[in-house]
Amino acid sequence: MKYEKNERSYPLASDSLDALLGEGEEVLWRGKPKKSAYILNKVLYMLPVVLLWLAIDVTLLCVVYILDTPTLVRVFVTCFIAVHLLPFWMWLSGVITASRRYKNMDYALTNRRVIIRSGLIGIDFESVGYKDIVNVNLRVGLIDRMLKVGDLYFENAQRGRKNVFFDIENPYEAYKVAQRVVSDIQTDIVFPNAYRPESNPGYGTKYRNGGGDGQQ
Repeated sequence: MKYEKNERSYPLASDSLDALLGEGEEVLWRGKPKKSAYILNKVLYMLPVVLLWLAIDVTLLCVVYILDTPTLVRVFVTCFIAVHLLPFWMWLSGVITASRRYKNMDYALTNRRVIIRSGLIGIDFESVGYKDIVNVNLRVGLIDRMLKVGDLYFENAQRGRKNVFFDIENPYEAYKVAQRVVSDIQTDIVFPNAYRPESNPGYGTKYRNGGGDGQQ
């Protein structure tokens, strides 16, 4: 199967995705999150739970200070609530750092693997060979649909986890490319072209080598 090489130019810094490409490795699809969608999803993530958590803790803190409580009790409760607000601090940190994380994110499908570039201060790279991918899924939520983005999930058999392209634009087109690339390359790994017969009856399949009419 032939693919068009992605000709878009990118800087060749040592921490760029391009520097990770091996000899003969071609980029078939490349993208990154839509900035507005990525930041908005960081803001909305767990927002109702965070606001409820914050309201309860702030209410408790106000009651302690309104009542005539000893100073030691006020100090203890204040310290306790500061720690108890950990979910809020984590959410706030995610919102504040979202823009910086976005700048470091880059996604690519090559003729050999899936590559994800991410990070906050340093740069992290994740790569998954197509032979380790068991499934490709697309998720488009209500907010995603409004912003015309989606999340592309690659299920990794080796690590028991999912690698994700978050908030990518034109998600359905990217999904089609990912499905086609994964399917074609996995087929080439399992059943190389040199060993394919002229016709493949399979289990009622209509495929024939050379694109001829299939069997019924």
